[in-house]
Amino acid sequence: MSVLKGLNVLDFSWVAAGPLLTKYMADFGAMVIRIESLERPDVLRYSAPYKDGEPGINRSGYYAIYNTNKYSMSLNLKHPNGLELARRLVRWADVVVDNFTPGTLEKWSLGYEDLKSIKPDIIMLRSTQQGITGPHARQPGYGPFLTAFAGFGSITGWPDRPPLAPAGAHPDFIAPRLGMAALIAALMYRKRTGKGQCIDVSQLECSIHFLSPLILSYYVNGDMPARNGNSSFYAPCNAYPCKGTDRWCVIVVQSEDEWQQFCQAMGNPEWTKEDWCQTLTGRKANEKQLDALISEWTKDFETENLMEMLQNHGIAAGMVKNSADLVEDPQLNRDYFWWMNHPEMGRFPYPRHAFKLSRTPDEARMPSPCLGEHTEYVCKQVLKLSDSEFIEYLNEGILH
Repeated sequence: MSVLKGLNVLDFSWVAAGPLLTKYMADFGAMVIRIESLERPDVLRYSAPYKDGEPGINRSGYYAIYNTNKYSMSLNLKHPNGLELARRLVRWADVVVDNFTPGTLEKWSLGYEDLKSIKPDIIMLRSTQQGITGPHARQPGYGPFLTAFAGFGSITGWPDRPPLAPAGAHPDFIAPRLGMAALIAALMYRKRTGKGQCIDVSQLECSIHFLSPLILSYYVNGDMPARNGNSSFYAPCNAYPCKGTDRWCVIVVQSEDEWQQFCQAMGNPEWTKEDWCQTLTGRKANEKQLDALISEWTKDFETENLMEMLQNHGIAAGMVKNSADLVEDPQLNRDYFWWMNHPEMGRFPYPRHAFKLSRTPDEARMPSPCLGEHTEYVCKQVLKLSDSEFIEYLNEGILH
């Protein structure tokens, strides 16, 4: 039995930060009902890549991977009766999740104070850009905006070029992990006291949490970290070209013993005997030349072969994998992907989580839902609407 089986979750979130959080809950047994809108669908439903390159509101791979095991209900919250159905679902729920700009749910009288009046022990988890209070709380935006605002751009890239943001919306993938830990704490508190609470997850603050050593260094020492590309304390330390198109291997040599092992792996070429190669200080001072010489050696190797050969010599080396490499990786294919049949996309690989619980594992129960796929099920099985009531709500445009 999954660890969260029996937990009821009402999910008002969209895009990535909220849905990834509720994916944890759904995959580990909770019943998660996503409230969606046909008039304003989740933007990820329109986000490439699409299965087989065919666009469609139910064919986004991006949407699919964050929404396994969830029920989708299409509900018109602009209609008073639609709001009444939402309030009835609050009575059913243990947890309500949203990641809208603060004030959005309040417009529908679905803020935390409103939810408490419906169900006093409700737990509400709000994963917002910058928290639900403060001068910038109502600043709308997406993860890439926060990536820059949190300071990642100040340290990623090269010193002679503009900032280079990390791939993707970095805060969207940090906040759900911390939010899930906070939710478990709130559930434990409610079990002990019978009281719910509101959890305020600031995606900005979650992100800065991972840069705290740099902030501390500035506060204590006045150091201002700068962009330095792939450079670090070590040399060599870079991504080096391999045989084929856009194939690379990262190599890091951390000690003089490893440098000798690396030279041996390369066949001890003449240039490694030069004076500047004999110390880390010398190699750092001539790093561009060092990288060029190593690149000339690596360019004729297959990436994986080079990685394995260097690892056998005790050198830290890792191939730069692309999507095809990941899907075909035998380590990941032990049980990382759930292969499930989607109503429109057919057989599709859904990533699982990075941890496994031996006694209460995650379960592949349902693929990602089509928009409104479970509206009738939720109305009749959860809300206990009669057939005539369901048809009436359909005719009024409350349900889609």
